[in-house]
Amino acid sequence: MRVALVNPPWRYDGSIYFGCRAPHLPIELGCAAQLLDAAGHETTIVDAHLFGLSLSELSDRVRAMAPDMIVITTAPTYLFWRCAPPELRVPQETARVLRDLAPLLVAIGPHGSTTPRAALAKLAVDVVVMGEAEETLVRLAAGERDGVPGLCYHEDGAIRVQGGPQAARFVDMAPLAWPDAFIARHRHHHHRFDTEPSGPGAEVEASRGCPYNCTFCAKENFRNGYRRRPAAPVLEEVSRLQRQGVEYIYFIDEIFLPNPELLEGLVGRGLTFGVQTRIDLWKPDQLALLGRAGCVSVEAGVESLSPEGRDALAKKCRLTTDELAERLLAAKRHIPFVQANLIEVPQDDDETVQRWRDTMRAAGVWANDPVPLFPYPGAPDYRKMWGEPDDDAWERAHAWYLAQFAGFSDIQEERPKPLHELECCA
Repeated sequence: MRVALVNPPWRYDGSIYFGCRAPHLPIELGCAAQLLDAAGHETTIVDAHLFGLSLSELSDRVRAMAPDMIVITTAPTYLFWRCAPPELRVPQETARVLRDLAPLLVAIGPHGSTTPRAALAKLAVDVVVMGEAEETLVRLAAGERDGVPGLCYHEDGAIRVQGGPQAARFVDMAPLAWPDAFIARHRHHHHRFDTEPSGPGAEVEASRGCPYNCTFCAKENFRNGYRRRPAAPVLEEVSRLQRQGVEYIYFIDEIFLPNPELLEGLVGRGLTFGVQTRIDLWKPDQLALLGRAGCVSVEAGVESLSPEGRDALAKKCRLTTDELAERLLAAKRHIPFVQANLIEVPQDDDETVQRWRDTMRAAGVWANDPVPLFPYPGAPDYRKMWGEPDDDAWERAHAWYLAQFAGFSDIQEERPKPLHELECCA
């Protein structure tokens, strides 16, 4: 079977999207391509975002492939499945122009994983895959559908939801290989601030999932249970990227935990990298190793400066606020850029937060102005407010958010539009 794996031409005007807007490697499509190729299928990744393709150009490229199956993702990158654009505007537009180019049109991503019926209806695709998609796509390419868990599709005039979101094995994922053209286009160095890029960047997935269950994190229907790849294939993937000229990588792991074997394997390579993690899980000697390995950027989830706030977010943090500050400063001694992520919670006093931010910034640690939470469908915070997500979950969360807050994120240049306005013309 010929399979086209498509990353749409993303745009974000009017969106509340909190993630980075630069193109990233579509790792979810890379994982799917690897397994599909191993099963004897012919795959091509068409990344309209990375290559700046219009919908017309995307359509022409996919048509030339004459695919038997087209797969569209509903988030710009695996890195941001947990905080994807709530609206399906761009995937809707993409599905429309590709609709007649293959017998089977499939959608993957966080929307279908959490609200499969709504995603199926909005996108007008043949099948929606729930959860981590790479193994399920292999079964679809083999002609399977009935009895395959994690699928949503039309059958006999009704919508059939078959099982729930699936998790891939992941730990045996071989090193991903990206075409040179992809790497040459990838000039972005995600979350890097110590210097201007001089060569390509890339993203790598060393682990998937998180052992914690913070209330704000929408990971339960995808990338949930913590799994870690062995260090050897990760290092082989890194070596391959370096041979292609990559000078910086970002580990997209939900939580990059201390991994001595991997870090020791990165020491002396002349490679720089960034991670997202929890600073309370790193001891000072581990932070020193992290710096020696080449880490130049740490995005550390602190979230709240009060024990009450951290408890409300289910952080299960064993350090005090002062100890968290000490650990951040210890990281800064070895790593050029350290950021403490803060979330707006009612338990934190604003004046105290601003004083803490000033103190940390004076010591060289960046602490953001606390951002308000969006209750992503699938996150515990959503269930606390409205119960299990239904077909109107994204609209409900989006309308509530717009009604609650006058200010949003630093990267938004205008007030976000209501969800129905973003999707109505797609």
